Amino acid sequence: MTAVAKVMDPARLLHAARRVVIKIGSALLVEDESGAIRRTWLDALADDVAMLRARGAEVLIVSSGAISVGRRHLGLTGRTIRLEEKQAAAATGQIRLAHAYQETLARHGITVAQILLTPDDTEARRRHLNARATMDQLLKLGAVPVINENDSVATEEIRFGDNDRLAARVAQMVSADTLILLSDIDGLYTADPRKRADAAHIPVVTEVTAEIEAMGGEAATGYSSGGMVTKLAAAKIALAAGCRMAITFGKKTNPLRALDEGAPATWFLPSATPLSARKRWIAAHVAPAGTVAIDAGAVAALGAGKSLLPAGVTRIEGGFERGDLIRVLGPDGREIARGLSAYGAAEMERIRGRRSAEIVSVLGYRGRDEIIHRDDLVMSA
Repeated sequence: MTAVAKVMDPARLLHAARRVVIKIGSALLVEDESGAIRRTWLDALADDVAMLRARGAEVLIVSSGAISVGRRHLGLTGRTIRLEEKQAAAATGQIRLAHAYQETLARHGITVAQILLTPDDTEARRRHLNARATMDQLLKLGAVPVINENDSVATEEIRFGDNDRLAARVAQMVSADTLILLSDIDGLYTADPRKRADAAHIPVVTEVTAEIEAMGGEAATGYSSGGMVTKLAAAKIALAAGCRMAITFGKKTNPLRALDEGAPATWFLPSATPLSARKRWIAAHVAPAGTVAIDAGAVAALGAGKSLLPAGVTRIEGGFERGDLIRVLGPDGREIARGLSAYGAAEMERIRGRRSAEIVSVLGYRGRDEIIHRDDLVMSA
């Protein structure tokens, strides 16, 4: 398969989505001169979100704009601002931004939840798991998480620097099948179309090769901090996670509806699904943090595609923590599976051999029913 390909019906890709992350940049959401939120545009986007949810899709929004909105209210427009001024602007603007999302989605009876992340939250294993669990629960409860970088506390050394990559990390964390980057351009071109009249639009990419990366240009002027370079970096993350990604023109009203109806875009298509990509990563991990031994009944359950429950665990080795990769051994000592543990070794030692219904009485809180969920487990060859 070549890096650049054709797709028969790109409009159907969004229609088939079941868990969608939408990234919105400052240049789309905020007036460049005044710093005011474009409420008409945002209301139309909320209508699009309601459309996706009405056909069964879960939606998360990664939104820029807090600094752009906040600097206006603090009188910081018209000049380059220092890091501490950016953080102050973010603290002010985030309130107004969250309120705007709350108001516009409330028209459709949709609850909004605000989540602020830093790179550590997506990369440090325990923080990753906590953030993932929170977002999963919000989606189960019917809310739309609105996510932004925690600009009010992050320093330049620990920032994403753009929300394209943050959106890709969020898509990876929640195993989204679709990531939409709303942009000031309708996709990737062979060269910068602002500078080259012969630049050709590329509708589908299956791999971000060196040739594809060379097509990335510079960021546009204004409040936007991204550009095609950061979008291609996001595409790499998304493809590795089994998530398809689209870059499409976002300045028109109802941009998601337009994409749904076949508006121009560049789709980056992975070779695996989010679940298979996750399992491939588990299988390839070379440094398990611990081991659990299980009885014959648990072996049969895993072979039938079920999760590992505490009742089947007979022995625990290692000082692993929740979220670590562990080996699963059968009664004969052979490795039969690997997976991500839902409990640390100390907690697992207390609940091993017990029924899942007893977990809350033993630990004092209700954790997961499974030691390793089937989506986090790979059978060994």
